[in-house]
Amino acid sequence: MNLTSSIRTSVVQKFHDTFGEQLSVQVPLAKYTSARVGGAAELLLTVHTVAELQHAAEMAYENRIPYFILGGGSNILLADRGVYGLVIINKARETRFRNIGANVLCIVDSGANLSSLARQCISRGLAGLEWAVSVPGTVGGAVVGNAGAHGGDMSDSLRAVQIWEPGRGVRLYSVTDMQYAYRDSILKQEQGRDLSRRVVLSAELVLQPESTETLMARAEGFIAHRKQTQPAGATMGSMFKNPENYYAGYLIEAAGLKGFRVGGARISEKHANFFINDETATAEDIRALIAEAWNTVREKFGVELELEVELVGNWQFDE
Repeated sequence: MNLTSSIRTSVVQKFHDTFGEQLSVQVPLAKYTSARVGGAAELLLTVHTVAELQHAAEMAYENRIPYFILGGGSNILLADRGVYGLVIINKARETRFRNIGANVLCIVDSGANLSSLARQCISRGLAGLEWAVSVPGTVGGAVVGNAGAHGGDMSDSLRAVQIWEPGRGVRLYSVTDMQYAYRDSILKQEQGRDLSRRVVLSAELVLQPESTETLMARAEGFIAHRKQTQPAGATMGSMFKNPENYYAGYLIEAAGLKGFRVGGARISEKHANFFINDETATAEDIRALIAEAWNTVREKFGVELELEVELVGNWQFDE
């Protein structure tokens, strides 16, 4: 077995003994992200159940290894230098439905694809997730970031979240506990901090019966609008949150940055809040675009944009 640079051989062996071929060493991560950039993970582990996800996080925490949960790979920018510690690919996707009075409760694992779940609900005649029909990523990522589109978001349908807390175990969070705001939650506030982060295991969503035809028509309208207004290609999704009383894309466009390029990355001509990898971009190219947009908007309009995307991995900002 190959050795990693910062994890003890005995710890790597523990993970291998527990998970076998699900564990790999020094694996390039670019193909696991929607932007198609980023370096390697020291350890890469694919899990398929909530029990495996929790056990992997517990093992990493107990052995003092940094860990990061990777779902659909959107809304993140992975460093070219890679990621220290353990990256867990979350493929826990079990979905259950049960009636609760006039509504239906959907209990879904955090690794489930959000747009696939939305389509499944539509096919069952269940309303509440149509806004997510073309939104990339997983349920877990959507719960953390309070993902939303077309006037809806996760907090609208969410009843509770099952979360593993480092050193404490599993706890059920209510919507109030999540402290939701625009593209924000108590979990998202842990991003960028040097601590062991909580892990979303599953979510409970309350959905309402409605005709499949009505739901499909609504979803098709959302899909058409997305295709008309957002670029195709390798992107992370919206780069910045919309500031109060503004749209981030409008500010970047008004700053004259549509089409601005650094290396193999450029700001989309179709929607200026989307940064595109033209197949040859590095993460550093995209980070340079972020800096250019942030600085130019601040200088021209006095508005400090806030990233919606999380920077993950071994970034060295002092170089």
